[in-house]
Amino acid sequence: MIKLGKKSRPRYGRSRRKRLLEWLTVPLASALLMLIKRLGPDRASNAGGAVARRIGPRLPVSNVARANLAFAFPEKSDAEREEILEGVWDNLGRTVCEYPHLDQLYDFEAEWYDPRRVEVKGIRNFQQMLWDGKPAVVFTAHLANWELPAVSAARHGLEMTILFRPPSNRFAADYVMNVRAGTMGRLLSRSRGAIMHIAAAIENGDHLGLLVDQKFSQGLSVPFFGRPTPTNTTVARLARQFDCPVFGARCIRLPDNRFRLEVTDQIELPRGADGRIDVAAGTAAVNDIIEGWIREYPEQWLWLHNRWGANKRDLKKRGGKALLASG
Repeated sequence: MIKLGKKSRPRYGRSRRKRLLEWLTVPLASALLMLIKRLGPDRASNAGGAVARRIGPRLPVSNVARANLAFAFPEKSDAEREEILEGVWDNLGRTVCEYPHLDQLYDFEAEWYDPRRVEVKGIRNFQQMLWDGKPAVVFTAHLANWELPAVSAARHGLEMTILFRPPSNRFAADYVMNVRAGTMGRLLSRSRGAIMHIAAAIENGDHLGLLVDQKFSQGLSVPFFGRPTPTNTTVARLARQFDCPVFGARCIRLPDNRFRLEVTDQIELPRGADGRIDVAAGTAAVNDIIEGWIREYPEQWLWLHNRWGANKRDLKKRGGKALLASG
């Protein structure tokens, strides 16, 4: 009989426990979502922000945010960075509790002179994409309620394919997929074959919307807040291959549960000596734009993501000083 050592022992138990845990979260999450739905968009957003602001900073994952903030804003005091962190959790709690009401949040109409819940800046750029008959790439970031730009496109009839990465939790993935399917355009999950579908969509005159502010292990290392980090190059690569327009879109959270969507003018990405888009310089230009957005509203970005790849052991030992120590 062959005995299995600790290192060679199969890990079936862990996967089963994970599936069991996911199954157990279904009734609890379903009941919570029903409560959030009954609260309505305003009360749900306020409650989500208040709860997350109180609990979130105490969770271990907040050390990732502290490390990121210490690296990005070394000139700020610990108290100032903690205040930003509380705002990050407030925004995340609000965004999560706004999901069941996503179809109600976007109420912008171009003919209204007085904005309601949502106002839009750069509406002419949006209309250009709607009417010029050309494909385009639209990038955004995890700012405020980052789902609203895609909701806006679908509401106004802009043909768009949304590239997304589903949550690891199956229940959460199914729920998010159902919400997005009812409020957005065509959804395309990140996978090895996704690039083929993306290219086909662009060739057919479609528009591609994607979030490009998270760490992308297979990406190109370009500066972000002054430090090279693996970055998604899809925007620059598609612009190079198809010579299609590139736009940026962001969501800004305003007081009283309101939002501003901003669509940039067409972005001219740097070109090489051959006249084609330079992928590295183009990706760096996109990072510069997103960095500017984040610096303007740092409390509205998802700092909880390990964007610069801080070492987990350093995070446990040094907390918010991890990236500074490793840099």
